[in-house]
Amino acid sequence: MRFCQVKVVVAMLVLASHKVSGGFIDMDTPIAARTTRSLIDGSVYNLVMSDEFNTPGRTFKDGHDPIWTALDKSDDDSSSAGGGSLQFYNSSFVTTTPDGMLKIKAAVGKTEWNRYDHVKKEWKNEKSYFNSGMMQSWEKFCFTGGIVEIDIMFPGEAFIGGLWPAVWMLGNLGRATYEASTNNIWPWSFDKCDRKLQDKQTISACNTLNHFGMNPHQGRGATEIDLVEVMTGDSGGPFDQTDPPISLPYADFTLQVAPGVADNRPQSGSLPARKDTVNKHGLLQFRAQTWYDDLVLGGNTSINPFFYGTYLDETKPGEPVTRTKKQAFQADAVGVVHQLTPAHFNRTHTFRVEWQPGRGGRLDWFVKAHKLETKNGTSSIEGDGLGDDWVPAFSLKDESLENLMGSQIPIEPSYLIMNIAISSTWGFPYDVPSWCKRCYDCNDPKCACAFHPGFCNMLQHSDTAMYLDFVRVYQSDDQTAHVGGNHTLGCDPPEYPTKEWIEGHEYRYMRNPPFVYEDKKPLRKVQRGGGVCRHDSDCGGNITHVNLTAVYQSTGRRMKEEKQIGRGKCVQRQLFGILFSTEAENVCKCNQGFTGPYCMAQDHIDDTPKAKELNAPTSPFATISNLQVTPFMWAILITLFLVVSVSTILQVMSKRSIKKLEEVKGYDAGLVQNSGIIMTGAPA
Repeated sequence: MRFCQVKVVVAMLVLASHKVSGGFIDMDTPIAARTTRSLIDGSVYNLVMSDEFNTPGRTFKDGHDPIWTALDKSDDDSSSAGGGSLQFYNSSFVTTTPDGMLKIKAAVGKTEWNRYDHVKKEWKNEKSYFNSGMMQSWEKFCFTGGIVEIDIMFPGEAFIGGLWPAVWMLGNLGRATYEASTNNIWPWSFDKCDRKLQDKQTISACNTLNHFGMNPHQGRGATEIDLVEVMTGDSGGPFDQTDPPISLPYADFTLQVAPGVADNRPQSGSLPARKDTVNKHGLLQFRAQTWYDDLVLGGNTSINPFFYGTYLDETKPGEPVTRTKKQAFQADAVGVVHQLTPAHFNRTHTFRVEWQPGRGGRLDWFVKAHKLETKNGTSSIEGDGLGDDWVPAFSLKDESLENLMGSQIPIEPSYLIMNIAISSTWGFPYDVPSWCKRCYDCNDPKCACAFHPGFCNMLQHSDTAMYLDFVRVYQSDDQTAHVGGNHTLGCDPPEYPTKEWIEGHEYRYMRNPPFVYEDKKPLRKVQRGGGVCRHDSDCGGNITHVNLTAVYQSTGRRMKEEKQIGRGKCVQRQLFGILFSTEAENVCKCNQGFTGPYCMAQDHIDDTPKAKELNAPTSPFATISNLQVTPFMWAILITLFLVVSVSTILQVMSKRSIKKLEEVKGYDAGLVQNSGIIMTGAPA
């Protein structure tokens, strides 16, 4: 009975310590930005996720933040046939600045590691001569449908080519830069059974049994929506192939989708030919090319004539993944180029995409401009950073995809990615002299001809970085107010599960040797406190904040905007929860509502519905997460253990004493038990 009572007390302590909170909204997001209106249908959308990056000194290394993870690894693309990635992603290249901006750097820096070649069965030395940052919300924050807004300043110089900055979204079934996870998964958005395509799409609608929690007869993939990618450089004027004329630098707005057009595709370097061309003799010279119809462009925007997609061919020995000839397929890039100006690299500009998912849905990209009154009337000026008016740039409806290839607007739970890549296939010199050695080490004079003039100097002698002022995601509560499917939150929604698939193929989502030796799972658990400190300020103890979320949610918004000081304290390690530690250094202990080793991150908890949990056997402890056993709890538990132990020992000793008295003296056990050790008679 006592043991049952102890279990009940322990359970009550555990439940009492579980802080119930949820949502992904940054408490610093202004009240005025808590809602927005669709620029398509005018309906109201509510904020569901935001990060204002106002807290300086945040870190995003794996296990440091509940929403973001900055990578520490090479890009798998660098070791693939045809891949050209040159950067090594380093989490220390992602942080927040004192003036409240996310900063992602790029710089010259040599990184070496050993990679095991499974074909030649030997270790190979790998090198990267550039460092940069990638931050992603994979398996932490995902959403399906809604509005995404970013306020961003692009890195480097507008007219020096070589950097590849981007903000994009990817379906949660694929993890960016982990090529084993995206092989024949990216960028499929096809939910029909086509036997000719079944081998090419790993999770096909033809599959009667889709294991690992997948729904039967449901085609799945890791779809990609590029909110903005940037190509820098000096084109010497507008490109002849664009309409209207576009020059470098420009931004890409793109949907990457499969299956793609296999035959009679547009040729790279020219716009799609929409009509047959005949020669002077009346004979057919060029057939109209097959491409997507009803693409709507606005402002300084042209169809992208330089990239129509990727053919994922049969792989070669030594690549990170294996793809047979039957599994090779074409992916399409349905996108546009939009004119940028030097101002985009000197101040922040706001970009928006509205995503209505699935069959009947659409994608719409917007930029900001301002109206200018002239003698000739009113014109709209883009790109100077002064604009407050949204201007439509590119619209893609689901009908365009369905009518041509049977694909659909993405409906996968997707996560956010922000990064700077450096690739020999993006913005680097295309034609180099025959004597030029194609190498990419800025410290090797022989490689200078493979870079654009000024590229190495820019990375070596300036603080080259991309800055984001905010990221905000909105969704509609009224599913009848927009076209397409429902808006949902979560990485593992019941309609499109991902968790069991990821756990069943865990190795595909983990780093390759030698980095994987440090990892037990694809993601580390977020560490709450524990960072070594000397002062409270090391733990955010000097940071003031106002919880605008509480103000916004208060009745009538009558709550005052009261400042609160401190996110954590620097305490002795023994007070952090390790009772018997003899170590003397101090560590951070986070206040309620904050997390991370140094308490710099807000403690967002994912309380969205999850397919795996809904399918799992129920347990009274199933909803308990992020449990932290405090010193007080340890003391209570140990006290209870000692009480039970001492009580048990006394009972055993008492029984032994009684038994011994019965054997030696012959006393009545009942009398002894009733009278303690008092003797009521003499031996016979």
